[in-house]
Amino acid sequence: MTTSTTPHAGARTNVQKAALAVGAVFLLVGILGFIPGITSDYSTMMFAGHESEAKLLGLFQVSILHNIVHLLFGAAGLAMARTISGARSYLLYGGIIYLVLWIYGLVIDQNSAGNFVPLNGADNWLHFLLGVGMIALALLLTRDNTRKTARA
Repeated sequence: MTTSTTPHAGARTNVQKAALAVGAVFLLVGILGFIPGITSDYSTMMFAGHESEAKLLGLFQVSILHNIVHLLFGAAGLAMARTISGARSYLLYGGIIYLVLWIYGLVIDQNSAGNFVPLNGADNWLHFLLGVGMIALALLLTRDNTRKTARA
C-alpha cells in the first residue's frame, strides 16, 4: 500500500489551514474591537488617530479604522486560503506587512498625527510576533513543496 503526498481534491494543506486560521482570528479580532466591554473605553473610539483611547482587551489601542483593517485582513486570509500559493502569499507578505508596521510603530511619535491607525507599545510587539509567526508559517509549511518542485 502506498500513500500519496499530494492532497486529494477538496483537502486542505497545512499552509492553507494556517492561512484560514490566521484569517479567522483577524476576523474575530475585528469584530471584538466593536464590542463594548471586550473593548475598554469604547465610548472614546474614534474613526482614526491616536486620540482613540479604546483598547481591545484593555491592552491594544484600536479605532474604527484599525478594526476595519483587521476585518479586511481576515477576509483576505479566508479568500487566499483557497489555494496553496494564495495561502503562502497571504502568510508571507502579510507577515512582511506586519514587520513593516512594527518598525513604523517603533519610530513614530505615538502622540502625533503619524499614529493614525492607532498603535501603542502592546500593538507594536504583537505586530512583531505576528510578522515573524506568519512568515515562519509560510516558509515552514511550504518547505517540502519547494524541495519537491526543485527536484522535479
